[in-house]
Parts: sequence; structure tokens; C-alpha cells
Amino acid sequence: MSKIIDFNCTYDNSVGINEEVTEKTGLHFPEAYKHWDSMATLAEELKKYDNANFCGLPFCHTVEGEAMGGIINLGNEKTGPRAKDYICTKAEEILNLPEIDYSKGRISEVLKACKYLRGKGENVLLYISGPFTIMNVLIDPRHVFKLFRKEPDTMKAIFDKFQKEILRFVEEAKKAGVNMISYADSSGGLNILGPKYAEQTVEMFTYPLLKNIEKMIDDEMIVMLCPKTTFALLGTDKAVWKDINLGGSIKYSEACEKVMGQAKFVGQMCIKNKDFELKDGTIKTIALL
Repeated sequence: MSKIIDFNCTYDNSVGINEEVTEKTGLHFPEAYKHWDSMATLAEELKKYDNANFCGLPFCHTVEGEAMGGIINLGNEKTGPRAKDYICTKAEEILNLPEIDYSKGRISEVLKACKYLRGKGENVLLYISGPFTIMNVLIDPRHVFKLFRKEPDTMKAIFDKFQKEILRFVEEAKKAGVNMISYADSSGGLNILGPKYAEQTVEMFTYPLLKNIEKMIDDEMIVMLCPKTTFALLGTDKAVWKDINLGGSIKYSEACEKVMGQAKFVGQMCIKNKDFELKDGTIKTIALL
């Protein structure tokens, strides 16, 4: 087996909130983070500001955890929503949390905003979080890591619960017309989990999840993986690079759009690195094995 290498992330859990943009919109915060129309307006303005080829939603990594009962600080015009108080004291309690209801709450508003923007002809990138990032909203991570070490079967059950929810989120995204998905779980990266548990996470969760997503999405959708996830897949021999040459220098995000239909996964660079350029015109797509 190969060795997992880490990707030095300079973005962490950052999201695309910019005070200069929020002031320009005239929206009121944190109310703007709660309603689809203000979300759509903010996404459009951020797209213009970043000179991007997509509108990205949501503006945080908390919607899934909140929809499972997590308590959120909605933030303000400077910072997006973030976790406030943990609701679980033991990792096992996660198994008793309710299924996400995609017809209500902020997660529903996010999907409505996505549908509206797609209706206007925009590329829409939906940010979906992995299990460790979602659990950061629900429980002190120390309890999760302890459970992973001592009760791997229970951890597998927790992973299965999150896989089910993420697949349902992808299905709802498809219904809303979303054509780009960003999947990241920086809270479960090699630098945090260590090699042994990073490898187990790929085996127990990441690879099965992505194989299922691969079956679900069509040629009009693409999944942009966080490079931490990409390198974990490569390092456990679950995926290989597949180069596609697009004929000339091109921005990474634009290349991701162009290879839609030719590949289902990309992930050589963080999508938040808006100005990253493929100078030779070659994008590395990811083929799951």
C-alpha cells in the first residue's frame, strides 16, 4: 500500500464571507444567512467579487449539524455561522440524533437558493461537509477520537449514519439542479487523525461514500474533493490520477467545469484557491478504483 501524504491547507474551514461584499448588499445579518433569497443575493455578489465561474453555497460548514439538532451561532456580516454549544456528551449519542428534514430550516433554504440560481443559469457549487466536520458542531472531538480507538464498531455505525445523510443531501442537491459539489472534511485530515485512523476512515467511510456518489451523479455534475481527501484516497490505493489536457492555460475552477461529463471527481487543489491556474492546461481528475 502507498503512504498517505497530507495537503498543507491554508484555508482550513474558511468560507467565502467578505465584509466588503456583505456591506455592499445592504442585507441585514445574521438574518441574511437564514433565507434563500438573501443567500442567493450574497452568493451572486461573492461570485462577482471573486471573479468566479460559480455561485457557492452555503457560507458555513454547519447546516448539516444544525439540521441534526446542533446549536449554531449565526454570526454576522464579518463571519458566517459557526458552532456554539455541543449537544452530545458521548459519541454514541450521535446515533440517536434525528434524520435531517430537508424541507425545513436553513438546509432547506440553501437548497431553494441553489434551485433559484440554477434557474438563472448560474453554475452552483454546494459545499458538503464530511463526518468529522459535522461532528464538530455536535460534540467535543476528543470523545469521537476516543470512541474511534476503543469502539470501532460503534464508530462504523456513526459513519454509516453520516453516509446516509450525505447521500440524501446529494440527492436533494440533484433535485435542486446543483451541478458542482465540493466535498471536504478538513477536521478529519491526516494531520488530525494520524495515518492509522486516516486510513481506517477511507476504508470505513470515504471510499464507500464516494463510490455511492459516483453511481448517483450524472454527466452534468462534478464533485470537487478537498485535496486532503484526494491524497487519502491515493495513499490507500483507492483512486488514481487521470490527466485531461484542455489545450491551454486555464483557471482550475473553470477546468473543473469543462471536464464535467468526462470525469466525476477532481481534487488536486482547494476550490477556495480561486486564482489557481493550470498553466499547461492539464487537470488531474480522480478515478476511483
